[in-house]
Amino acid sequence: MPQRHSKNNNDLAFFTYDEKKKLGYGTQRERLGRDSIKPFDACCLCLKPLIDPLCCLKGHVFCKECILECLLAQKKDIQRRLAAHATQKKQEKEEEEEKLTLQKARELDAFDQQNHGAVPQYSDKNHSQDKNGFHGANSVKVTSYEEEALRTMKAFWLPSATPEAPIKVEAPSTNTICPQGNEKLKLKTLFPIYFTEDTSDQKKSKSLDKTYICPSCKATLTNTSSLVALSSCGHIFCKKCADKFMVVDKVCLVCNRGCKEKNLVNLEKGGTGFAGHGDHLDGTAFKHLGSGSGLGLTRPSAKT
Repeated sequence: MPQRHSKNNNDLAFFTYDEKKKLGYGTQRERLGRDSIKPFDACCLCLKPLIDPLCCLKGHVFCKECILECLLAQKKDIQRRLAAHATQKKQEKEEEEEKLTLQKARELDAFDQQNHGAVPQYSDKNHSQDKNGFHGANSVKVTSYEEEALRTMKAFWLPSATPEAPIKVEAPSTNTICPQGNEKLKLKTLFPIYFTEDTSDQKKSKSLDKTYICPSCKATLTNTSSLVALSSCGHIFCKKCADKFMVVDKVCLVCNRGCKEKNLVNLEKGGTGFAGHGDHLDGTAFKHLGSGSGLGLTRPSAKT
């Protein structure tokens, strides 16, 4: 049976719907699966279930070992960059002192040539003549200017004399940053958090994975739940219970420890490298699919 005429008609002045679909015209939509969203009880660094979880004041959750290793690596990198910056400063100071020394040598050579320039050149071979051709009082040691010119000669056709652009090492910041939120992060600002595990017999028989619940309303916590952690004690509640009870009573419902409104930390709903999640999502690039190749051209998004 022959194919449809609309799919084989290629003599039109415009693209048909099927041709546009094959070229990728229009907005591309794709439903993200469960594997594209980070679970609420997973570490932001290793993406595995939390072990001894620590939370920052912005709501990002990490394993204790992962975040300590990350901060230690950042400190080592900061020390390395500080050493490189100090070495560059020392080198720049030495180069400046060398320039001043060369400038003084040039001034001395100019003064010597100006005062002894009128002395005639002797053609007698008996007179001592140095390697630069000067005689008598006009004889001075080879100028450092010529040595510097030969040493700093730029020749693009010689690999050994090809100039190189100097690499400037900027003064690094001494602050460690959060690997998830890119804000300043200190070890003392991290606080441990504690999930309330569902220990009912029904949950144990149905699944081998751990299921966490809100200790107040006993609702099962999922990725769609908005969670709040108390920085004073570390217990985690759903946002409804936190707004309804703890903001009013200013006490933890589990350990009866006092808390203030500033101790309520909203846990971030994370996404992996495939997807982002949250209320503050900014477009960084859009894909314009042109005709012909169907590959598309990525351009920065316009700010609105």
